[in-house]
Amino acid sequence: MNADHPFAQRASTLLSGLRDRGEFKVLQTIDSTMGPVVRLKQPDGSTKEALCFCSNNYLGLADHPEVIEAGLKGLRDYGAGTASVRFICGTFTPHHALEARIAAMLEQEAAYTFVSCWNATEAVFPTLCEAGDAIVSDALNHACIIDSIRLCSVIKKGVNRFVYPNNDLAALETKLAEAKGTLAPGGVIWVITDGVFSMEGSIADLPKMRALCDRFGALLAVDDSHGTGVMGRTGRGTHEHWGMRGADIDLFTGTLGKALGGAAGGYIAGPKLAVDTIVQRARPTLFSNALPVTVACSADKAIEVMLREPQRVQRLRDNVAYARKQIKAAGFDVLESPTAICPIIVHETAKAIAMSKRLLELGVYVIGFGFPVVPEGHARLRCQISAAHTEAHIDTLVSALKHL
Repeated sequence: MNADHPFAQRASTLLSGLRDRGEFKVLQTIDSTMGPVVRLKQPDGSTKEALCFCSNNYLGLADHPEVIEAGLKGLRDYGAGTASVRFICGTFTPHHALEARIAAMLEQEAAYTFVSCWNATEAVFPTLCEAGDAIVSDALNHACIIDSIRLCSVIKKGVNRFVYPNNDLAALETKLAEAKGTLAPGGVIWVITDGVFSMEGSIADLPKMRALCDRFGALLAVDDSHGTGVMGRTGRGTHEHWGMRGADIDLFTGTLGKALGGAAGGYIAGPKLAVDTIVQRARPTLFSNALPVTVACSADKAIEVMLREPQRVQRLRDNVAYARKQIKAAGFDVLESPTAICPIIVHETAKAIAMSKRLLELGVYVIGFGFPVVPEGHARLRCQISAAHTEAHIDTLVSALKHL
């Protein structure tokens, strides 16, 4: 492409502006497994160890020996993948095993896996909604939910959209009443929320949302990507944290790329009618390859380990409480939450990136988040806590924060 091409000029202007404002993101290269300590490649080719507080490896299972061995066995037994979509080439046995385990874990009739949770969520509304339906969404829902709703409005004309402020149940009630007034005969209201909001670490009040949905005849869908493996006594998710059964939620989406092995992949879990409809009609299932079988096997093992070792979830909970206490004692504004996400609000994107860079120089790997990941003026350092961290690791994080 010539440098004077309109696209080249446009992209160069954007990237130069990011560099000038100190907002350009640098992608780090990891030369080790993902654990509480990682080895990062430096520009000169050398490596440097750093404490990792930016991974979603909440239960420390990404480098668990059993999880690794299960993935290797899957690769040896089944090869790299189906080399096509599942309805054409079929499904490997490990896909069925994983989906059965996910459905059982969440007390749902069925589950189906995708190459990412983004794909899973993208499949939901454009496939399951019809003209005359209404979707009611929390304002801080993940980008994949927002894009799924936007895509639905393009593909399925006549689906009405409503947004309510984060965790504002009075506003949700108002929006549900408005949505009910827009329904066509046979229309459905869908309420969609994150279980744990990824940038805030706040949690949805699922019992009150369930009660509101029941009043208005709405279906409740929950993306629990940051709740699974973290919330509840056994790590089943945000619903378990609230003392609810999985069956109290109409539809789940979630990821295998965080607490459940950390590799990749996502899923939906819910009524068999909904899952069968996704399999028959969703574009991400009809035009995208199956989850790599090695990931299916490693994620299946990760769920097994999580459920048999609830002490991992308790250790994570203890680490989270200790980290929040120490960060606050050091004088930082960290948002309160029982989740593993500890955001330290610094407001300016350039400041968050500069602080992240300084922390890395001090041997602590934390990422600064700014626009467009969060709104302008709400930049933050997002510290992610893991069950694999020790109190000494957390003390080192806090000590480094004090040097900023």
